[in-house]
Amino acid sequence: MRRATTRRAATVGTLALAAVLALVACSDGTDGPADASTSTGSAEPELTGDLTVFAAASLQAAFDELATTFMEQHPSVQVAPVTYDGSSTLATQLVEGASADVLATADEKSMATVVDAGLVEGAPTVFTTNTLQIVVPARNPRHVRSLADLATLASSGGIVVLCAPEVPCGSAAHKALDTAGVTFTPGSEEQNVKAVLTKVQTGDADAGIVYRTDVLGAGDAVEGVDFAEAASAVNAYPIALLAEPTRTHGDDVAQAFVDLVLSDEGQQVLADHGFVSP
Repeated sequence: MRRATTRRAATVGTLALAAVLALVACSDGTDGPADASTSTGSAEPELTGDLTVFAAASLQAAFDELATTFMEQHPSVQVAPVTYDGSSTLATQLVEGASADVLATADEKSMATVVDAGLVEGAPTVFTTNTLQIVVPARNPRHVRSLADLATLASSGGIVVLCAPEVPCGSAAHKALDTAGVTFTPGSEEQNVKAVLTKVQTGDADAGIVYRTDVLGAGDAVEGVDFAEAASAVNAYPIALLAEPTRTHGDDVAQAFVDLVLSDEGQQVLADHGFVSP
């Protein structure tokens, strides 16, 4: 009887040990793959494709930085060099058949031209604003302090340059001049704000009206002069995905770039370059 009892005890002990081992094995075999599966399922798929962006000339420094950030975040996306020009020029190019994935303009009027042509997907979003400054050479040798001083300078043989009226910076400049009741004949009217800035930088002009961001980005070669009437001509900058067939690449890549511009990171880059959140 003692031998049978011992045998039964041994059997029960063996079965209990086997059950524990089975539970451990089952637990190990299930949890590992489940965790791996969960991890794999939550991973973001790598973004691939191409991206072409058209942007207002005044955005160049900020958008060059954002394009670099985008390429670092999405190394499998082929990003073409951003095309910069006057917003009205970019709008005309798109209406006439140019291709791009994203458009960012320096005014809502130019964007409306593209929207009215049926070339925008969804509604544009205003992502930043900009204000005007008078730009003069370093140390302001002509002592320009106001819009009225520009008129005096232009009438006394000085060269004052503006953007063309159809360009956002030109439209805003004329609005500010009208508000101040100031008129003069500019030495030239340029097709984008960078051309105005360049003429002052190279000494081909004594003064001009550009965006505050352009003065900030030009360094010590020029100075900016604030004027009260600038408050009447603040420019709102919209951004939008372009629609097919104007957009020839996938909208996931284009949307990812727009999302970057609208993100806190993108807004900080714009702020660093002198833009102001809307």
